[in-house]
Formats: sequence, C-alpha cells, structure tokens
Amino acid sequence: MKPVFVRPQSLTDKPFHFCPGCHHGVIHRLVAEAIDRFEVRERTIAAASVGCSVFLYDYFDIDVVESPHGRAPAVATGIKRTNPDKFVFIYQGDGDLAAIGTAEIIHAANRGENLTVVFVNNTVYGMTGGQMAPTTLLGQPTTTSPYGREFGQDGYPIKMTEMLAQLEGVGFAARVAVDTPARLAQARKAVFRAFETQMEEKGMGFVEILSSCPTNWGMKPVEAVRRIEREMIPYFPLGVYKERKGSDAL
Repeated sequence: MKPVFVRPQSLTDKPFHFCPGCHHGVIHRLVAEAIDRFEVRERTIAAASVGCSVFLYDYFDIDVVESPHGRAPAVATGIKRTNPDKFVFIYQGDGDLAAIGTAEIIHAANRGENLTVVFVNNTVYGMTGGQMAPTTLLGQPTTTSPYGREFGQDGYPIKMTEMLAQLEGVGFAARVAVDTPARLAQARKAVFRAFETQMEEKGMGFVEILSSCPTNWGMKPVEAVRRIEREMIPYFPLGVYKERKGSDAL
C-alpha cells in the first residue's frame, strides 16, 4: 500500500502531549515540513523559548538551545553570528515574545538579524495558568482579568506583525491562522517563505500564527477553533505585511 501521509523526518516519533485542541502540534508539523523541504535538518539550530512552546526540543530531530524567558532572539543572534552557515529559527509564544522578550525581538528585527521567527499567538499565557498577555483581546476574561481586558487599565492588544513590519531589518512579515484547512495551507506557505527569507539573506523572516488554547479559554476544542475566526481575525487581520523581493536585499 502506498502511504499518502507520513511524519516529516524532522519530527521525532514522540506523541504530542499538548492539551486537546491545542494547535502547537499542527504548527510543529508545518515547521518540520519546511525543514525537510529545504533539506536543512543537519544544519538547523533552534532557540527554544519558555512556555508551552518550549517543548519543541522533545519533538524535533534537530539541535535546540534552551533560552531564558524572552531571550530566544538574543540567543539565536549569537548562534547565527558565530555559525553563519547554520539555519537558525526561533519558536515563541505571545507571553514570551510580546511581553517578557519585547526588547529582544524588536532590536533583533531592527538589526536585520538573518533569523526565522515563528510566533504563536493564542492571546493568553498558556503554561503558567491563563494570565492576561499583551495580545489578550479587549473584553477577554483571563485568570488575571476575570472581568475581561479593559483598555483604560490594561491598554490595547499589541499587533506584533504590523509593528515589526515597519522595521527595515525585517525581510518578511505575515500573519496567518490554522483554524481551517485553507488557512493551514496559507500558513504553510508563509512558514516556507520565512525560511526562504533567511536563505536569501534578506533579514528577519517573521510569521505570526493565530492559534487556540481551549484549556485556558475555558472552551471545547471546536468552540475554540470558531473563536479564532469570530474574534481573533477581526482584530488581528491575516495577510502578508511585508515581503522583500529580488535584489531588494539589506
């Protein structure tokens, strides 16, 4: 019998242990498919973050360096600058990238570090109990905003892709989602393009992926998937916000 669906070589045989309905497993597969597609597994080094996203070292058959809270862009910068022949990517959640590591990601992007960034936005701190994150939507209840986020006290949700796309050092910036098969295909294409941006030495390739967190949202998985379209996408519009092409190099 001819197999029609196989595990990417860059993933290990370890079963995912994320919460039911969590999208990290799907996103891991997209990243692994990109590593296989461009045949860079033997020279790939990832900088892991803190939070649910940290577990990539369990699932990927590549070298991974663990980073302190929010410092993955700084760690990845050091790896890439001392090993320019390596392919280096970062995998961070919204609490790690948009709160604890805000300075690190902004300055790495502004410097035009030749890195690929996979940013998973589920609008909440996942691993530590569902606290409000910088991306938490207005009115969204969390364990630290039980009456819902209120802009007068908490400010507005940060749109990281729009902000980073303004910086000259960013070669590619896009926001995608993984809530439907069609959007999953678009997300795959964006991850591939972020990989190519590093290979073409056009600066940072940044992909924000809207995903669900049924456990901390207090929803069933199907209901959480629907929330992405109903509430997240209207505030975080999907699309390619910047793409440096051809001879338009840094």
